Amino acid sequence: MVSQKVKIKNPAGLHVHPAGALCQIANGFECRVTFRTPNGNVSNAKSLLSILGAGVPFGTELEFVCEGVDEQEALAKIVAAVETSFEDYV
Repeated sequence: MVSQKVKIKNPAGLHVHPAGALCQIANGFECRVTFRTPNGNVSNAKSLLSILGAGVPFGTELEFVCEGVDEQEALAKIVAAVETSFEDYV
């Protein structure tokens, strides 16, 4: 298991386009990918409804957790995407 905290830099937070990009990235890996919000809620990053249901606004610090065979690669790609506001994906 690997994890890393990262702040959402997209001005609109995780609205439908970046949420879709996050879901697409996460589903490209075999490992389990979740994120924890500051209030302790855990969401499945492979589910668009779970991501949108978290209601993540701009500036929120999320902790992404990846568990499985390709966890390192998954975490690196997700963190890079979040840090660039998903600019290569939306």
